[in-house]
Amino acid sequence: MVSQRGRTAALLAIVAPLAAGCGAPEPTPLATSVPIPSVRASAPAVTPRATPEPTASPAAAPEAAEPVTPRFEAGIQQIGPELEQRMSASWRPGCPVPLGDLRYLTLTHHRFSGDVATGELVVHADLAEGMVEVFRMLFEVGYPIESMRLVDDFGADDNASMAANNTSAFNCRAITGGSSWSEHAYGRAIDLNPVHNPYVRGTAVYPPAGAEYAGRPDVPGVLHADDEVVAAFAAEGWQWGGLWTSPIDYQHFSTTGR
Repeated sequence: MVSQRGRTAALLAIVAPLAAGCGAPEPTPLATSVPIPSVRASAPAVTPRATPEPTASPAAAPEAAEPVTPRFEAGIQQIGPELEQRMSASWRPGCPVPLGDLRYLTLTHHRFSGDVATGELVVHADLAEGMVEVFRMLFEVGYPIESMRLVDDFGADDNASMAANNTSAFNCRAITGGSSWSEHAYGRAIDLNPVHNPYVRGTAVYPPAGAEYAGRPDVPGVLHADDEVVAAFAAEGWQWGGLWTSPIDYQHFSTTGR
């Protein structure tokens, strides 16, 4: 009688070869992973958008420059060596006033053209500051002066200076038509716009170009007894030759009335 242990061993001996011959597949290990192919998504084609041109901001209108208001300016100087040489035609030894008693003035003034210029005068030292105040007032009221240069620029020739409508003061010369010293020789007289304000004796007019103004038309530059220019000179003690009877010297102002 075969024991239970023997029967079990015999049974195993029979089953083992059968199992080997059946070709059963070996189990797949659980840890094995299946590789997944990498797929890169293609980005959709993008149509480039045209970049708009920058819009230029409208140019800001330039700020209007404020008009420059001309200012009156003046200077007073002693007569130095350089100026003494320049004045060799209008001053010489024997003149009634030494150069040390004269002063050179620079003065801002309006012109008939509408612009502003700097003119020059030589007057007596005692009158220099007062003359500055006169021309300050003339500048403020807008009185035009054609030219204001030393008579030396005309060779100290009074006729040439008048013909150029030049305003001048000092000139060591005699009075018109006489032999005694003029007030100009002391630096105590000034002739203002001689063409517009001529010297008149009877039918004679100097300078000749002033004939059209001898009747005192009311135009710029022409002086009248009641105007601001005559008043400005009077305020500083200057008398006007336009009030004389004969001759009538419309261009002439002096501190002595001569």
